[in-house]
Amino acid sequence: MAKHVGVKLPEDLVAVLKNGQTIAVLATFSEKGLPHTTPLQCIYPKGLESILIAIHKDHTGYHNMVWQKKVMMCFMDEGNVAYSVLGRAGVVRAPSQVHPLINIVRIDIIDIKSDRSILTRIDAGVKWSYTSWEAEELSKSLFNELKELAKTL
Repeated sequence: MAKHVGVKLPEDLVAVLKNGQTIAVLATFSEKGLPHTTPLQCIYPKGLESILIAIHKDHTGYHNMVWQKKVMMCFMDEGNVAYSVLGRAGVVRAPSQVHPLINIVRIDIIDIKSDRSILTRIDAGVKWSYTSWEAEELSKSLFNELKELAKTL
């Protein structure tokens, strides 16, 4: 059962985002009204009312969010973290200082709802690993860029 949480990130979600090991699903719509989902791993909270993400500049999800601005992000992770965040997207750095094909987007929160179930509990989120040491280096560098930008933006 969905429950309105407000416009500020809950403590448990902030902790998961700062850990740097979660996957979120970004939902957007195209100009033709077609839904599109994008898994994201480079995510960091900017205070309690915004989220920073790193996304490839040629990705369909990026183009949709630039066109429409409104997005939804779904988070599910250990500790029964289960939230959907409605937000308004805006590009804050293009390109990223880490990679010329990656842009940084800030999602300002419009609303958050809890998606916890009374019947089930989220014990773990999506488990993943890096495909190479280069991928690990890139991901960690992007995460650090988001972390630093969260302090100065």
